[in-house]
Amino acid sequence: MNTSMATTAFTLDGFTIHRPLGNVRGITVRSRSIVGTIGAGLQTLVGGNITLLTELCEKTRAEAFELMIRHAQALGANAVVGVRYDATEVMSGVTEVLCYGTAVVVAPSASPA
Repeated sequence: MNTSMATTAFTLDGFTIHRPLGNVRGITVRSRSIVGTIGAGLQTLVGGNITLLTELCEKTRAEAFELMIRHAQALGANAVVGVRYDATEVMSGVTEVLCYGTAVVVAPSASPA
């Protein structure tokens, strides 16, 4: 599945949803390393973007998204609509990131005559 076929919208322009296949998700749980925690702590002293944590968040969300896409492919989907993210701290310094949506089978819409 092309990742451009995943959207936060509930429709895909130029495509018709032919069959919903159900909810799909990608879940990853991450913790900060002691080095990352110290480095991020030092970055907070200066202020601004905490790049160590930004990079960790980006990698974590990308991993959860990829897992969701794989789940959709396993069901036979060629698109995912209604994509959302959620995050929960499961314990101090450990966060679960969930990416979820609805797996669907779509086909190009008929062109107007």
